[in-house]
Amino acid sequence: MYGHGAAPRTRSTGTVITLRVLFALAGFLTCGLLACVPLFRIAVLRGKWGDWLLAWASLPVVIVCFAVIGSVPENDHRGDVALSVILLLGALSSAWFVVFDIRHHRALPPVGPLPHTMGYQPGYGYPPAAPYGVTPPQTQPFPYTPAPPPPQPQSPAPARIDQVRAELDELSDYLRKHEDGR
Repeated sequence: MYGHGAAPRTRSTGTVITLRVLFALAGFLTCGLLACVPLFRIAVLRGKWGDWLLAWASLPVVIVCFAVIGSVPENDHRGDVALSVILLLGALSSAWFVVFDIRHHRALPPVGPLPHTMGYQPGYGYPPAAPYGVTPPQTQPFPYTPAPPPPQPQSPAPARIDQVRAELDELSDYLRKHEDGR
Protein backbone atom coordinates (compact mmCIF):
# COMPACT_ATOMS: atom_id res chain seq x y z
CA MET A 1 0.00 0.00 0.00
CA TYR A 2 2.79 2.41 0.82
CA GLY A 3 5.70 1.04 -1.17
CA HIS A 4 6.85 1.46 -4.71
CA GLY A 5 3.99 0.54 -6.91
CA ALA A 6 3.35 0.57 -10.56
CA ALA A 7 3.51 4.00 -12.12
CA PRO A 8 0.12 5.61 -12.64
CA ARG A 9 -1.29 5.08 -16.08
CA THR A 10 -0.76 7.94 -18.45
CA ARG A 11 -3.18 8.97 -21.12
CA SER A 12 -2.30 8.50 -24.74
CA THR A 13 -2.05 11.49 -27.04
CA GLY A 14 -5.34 10.59 -28.68
CA THR A 15 -7.13 10.51 -25.34
CA VAL A 16 -5.68 13.87 -24.31
CA ILE A 17 -6.75 15.50 -27.57
CA THR A 18 -10.23 13.96 -27.40
CA LEU A 19 -10.76 15.24 -23.86
CA ARG A 20 -9.44 18.65 -24.85
CA VAL A 21 -11.89 18.90 -27.73
CA LEU A 22 -14.86 17.68 -25.66
CA PHE A 23 -14.22 20.12 -22.82
CA ALA A 24 -13.72 23.01 -25.23
CA LEU A 25 -16.88 22.17 -27.17
CA ALA A 26 -18.92 21.88 -23.96
CA GLY A 27 -18.65 25.61 -23.38
CA PHE A 28 -18.86 26.77 -26.97
CA LEU A 29 -21.49 24.56 -28.63
CA THR A 30 -23.96 24.87 -25.75
CA CYS A 31 -24.04 28.61 -26.39
CA GLY A 32 -22.48 29.31 -23.01
CA LEU A 33 -24.90 27.21 -20.99
CA LEU A 34 -22.09 24.84 -19.95
CA ALA A 35 -19.33 27.46 -19.91
CA CYS A 36 -18.49 26.40 -16.36
CA VAL A 37 -17.39 22.86 -17.43
CA PRO A 38 -13.98 23.83 -18.92
CA LEU A 39 -13.46 26.28 -16.05
CA PHE A 40 -14.08 23.55 -13.48
CA ARG A 41 -11.65 21.27 -15.32
CA ILE A 42 -8.97 23.96 -15.06
CA ALA A 43 -9.75 24.38 -11.37
CA VAL A 44 -9.43 20.65 -10.75
CA LEU A 45 -6.10 20.42 -12.59
CA ARG A 46 -4.52 23.51 -11.04
CA GLY A 47 -6.22 23.59 -7.67
CA LYS A 48 -5.82 27.36 -7.24
CA TRP A 49 -8.54 29.33 -5.45
CA GLY A 50 -8.75 31.89 -8.28
CA ASP A 51 -9.66 29.17 -10.76
CA TRP A 52 -12.30 27.78 -8.42
CA LEU A 53 -13.72 31.27 -7.89
CA LEU A 54 -13.91 31.89 -11.64
CA ALA A 55 -15.62 28.53 -12.24
CA TRP A 56 -18.21 29.07 -9.52
CA ALA A 57 -18.80 32.68 -10.57
CA SER A 58 -19.61 31.61 -14.12
CA LEU A 59 -22.68 29.70 -12.94
CA PRO A 60 -24.69 32.67 -11.56
CA VAL A 61 -23.60 34.85 -14.50
CA VAL A 62 -25.11 32.37 -16.96
CA ILE A 63 -28.25 31.93 -14.86
CA VAL A 64 -28.79 35.70 -14.50
CA CYS A 65 -28.19 36.30 -18.20
CA PHE A 66 -30.70 33.62 -19.18
CA ALA A 67 -33.19 35.11 -16.70
CA VAL A 68 -32.72 38.52 -18.33
CA ILE A 69 -33.19 37.07 -21.80
CA GLY A 70 -36.38 35.33 -20.73
CA SER A 71 -37.89 38.31 -18.91
CA VAL A 72 -37.35 41.22 -21.34
CA PRO A 73 -39.14 41.72 -24.66
CA GLU A 74 -37.41 40.66 -27.86
CA ASN A 75 -36.63 44.17 -29.05
CA ASP A 76 -35.00 45.22 -25.72
CA HIS A 77 -31.25 45.78 -25.93
CA ARG A 78 -30.71 44.22 -22.45
CA GLY A 79 -31.57 40.80 -23.90
CA ASP A 80 -28.98 41.32 -26.63
CA VAL A 81 -26.34 42.30 -24.06
CA ALA A 82 -27.17 39.26 -21.88
CA LEU A 83 -26.97 36.91 -24.86
CA SER A 84 -23.63 38.48 -25.89
CA VAL A 85 -22.28 37.95 -22.36
CA ILE A 86 -23.31 34.27 -22.40
CA LEU A 87 -21.77 33.65 -25.84
CA LEU A 88 -18.56 35.47 -24.90
CA LEU A 89 -18.32 33.54 -21.63
CA GLY A 90 -18.69 30.26 -23.53
CA ALA A 91 -16.09 31.19 -26.14
CA LEU A 92 -13.60 32.65 -23.66
CA SER A 93 -13.87 29.74 -21.22
CA SER A 94 -13.27 27.29 -24.07
CA ALA A 95 -10.30 29.26 -25.38
CA TRP A 96 -8.83 29.61 -21.88
CA PHE A 97 -9.22 25.87 -21.32
CA VAL A 98 -7.44 24.97 -24.57
CA VAL A 99 -4.53 27.33 -23.82
CA PHE A 100 -4.23 26.07 -20.24
CA ASP A 101 -4.50 22.39 -21.17
CA ILE A 102 -1.79 22.65 -23.83
CA ARG A 103 0.54 24.39 -21.36
CA HIS A 104 -0.31 21.91 -18.64
CA HIS A 105 0.52 18.85 -20.73
CA ARG A 106 3.75 20.36 -22.01
CA ALA A 107 4.90 21.04 -18.43
CA LEU A 108 4.39 17.44 -17.25
CA PRO A 109 7.63 15.57 -16.60
CA PRO A 110 8.40 12.61 -18.83
CA VAL A 111 7.15 9.30 -17.54
CA GLY A 112 9.72 6.62 -16.82
CA PRO A 113 11.28 4.57 -14.03
CA LEU A 114 12.58 6.39 -11.01
CA PRO A 115 16.39 6.53 -10.78
CA HIS A 116 16.60 4.65 -7.49
CA THR A 117 14.54 1.71 -8.73
CA MET A 118 16.45 1.02 -11.92
CA GLY A 119 17.08 -2.66 -12.39
CA TYR A 120 14.23 -3.82 -10.15
CA GLN A 121 10.69 -4.70 -10.97
CA PRO A 122 8.01 -2.59 -9.29
CA GLY A 123 7.31 -4.09 -5.89
CA TYR A 124 7.09 -3.05 -2.30
CA GLY A 125 10.53 -1.48 -1.98
CA TYR A 126 12.62 -4.61 -1.56
CA PRO A 127 14.96 -5.92 -4.22
CA PRO A 128 14.48 -9.53 -5.37
CA ALA A 129 16.15 -12.15 -3.21
CA ALA A 130 19.58 -13.35 -4.31
CA PRO A 131 20.31 -17.09 -4.71
CA TYR A 132 21.91 -18.88 -1.76
CA GLY A 133 25.62 -18.22 -1.51
CA VAL A 134 25.54 -15.11 -3.69
CA THR A 135 25.87 -11.80 -1.93
CA PRO A 136 23.54 -9.14 -3.34
CA PRO A 137 25.18 -5.92 -4.56
CA GLN A 138 25.21 -3.08 -2.09
CA THR A 139 22.84 -0.24 -2.83
CA GLN A 140 24.35 3.13 -3.57
CA PRO A 141 23.17 6.59 -2.50
CA PHE A 142 20.67 8.55 -4.64
CA PRO A 143 22.74 9.55 -7.71
CA TYR A 144 22.43 6.07 -9.07
CA THR A 145 25.40 4.90 -11.07
CA PRO A 146 25.02 1.27 -12.01
CA ALA A 147 27.91 -1.00 -11.13
CA PRO A 148 29.53 -2.96 -13.96
CA PRO A 149 28.10 -6.48 -14.27
CA PRO A 150 30.06 -9.19 -12.46
CA PRO A 151 32.29 -11.31 -14.69
CA GLN A 152 30.57 -14.47 -15.86
CA PRO A 153 32.39 -17.72 -15.10
CA GLN A 154 33.62 -19.44 -18.24
CA SER A 155 31.91 -22.76 -18.77
CA PRO A 156 33.82 -25.67 -20.29
CA ALA A 157 31.78 -25.37 -23.47
CA PRO A 158 34.57 -26.24 -25.94
CA ALA A 159 35.27 -29.56 -24.21
CA ARG A 160 31.60 -30.48 -24.26
CA ILE A 161 31.29 -29.57 -27.94
CA ASP A 162 34.30 -31.77 -28.78
CA GLN A 163 32.75 -34.66 -26.87
CA VAL A 164 29.45 -34.31 -28.74
CA ARG A 165 31.30 -34.17 -32.07
CA ALA A 166 33.20 -37.33 -31.24
CA GLU A 167 30.00 -39.15 -30.29
CA LEU A 168 28.29 -38.00 -33.51
CA ASP A 169 31.26 -39.21 -35.56
CA GLU A 170 31.10 -42.62 -33.86
CA LEU A 171 27.38 -42.80 -34.50
CA SER A 172 27.89 -41.90 -38.17
CA ASP A 173 30.53 -44.59 -38.56
CA TYR A 174 28.30 -47.16 -36.88
CA LEU A 175 25.36 -46.28 -39.14
CA ARG A 176 27.53 -46.49 -42.26
CA LYS A 177 28.83 -49.92 -41.26
CA HIS A 178 25.33 -51.03 -40.40
CA GLU A 179 23.95 -49.87 -43.77
CA ASP A 180 26.83 -51.48 -45.67
CA GLY A 181 26.02 -54.77 -44.01
CA ARG A 182 22.52 -54.89 -45.48
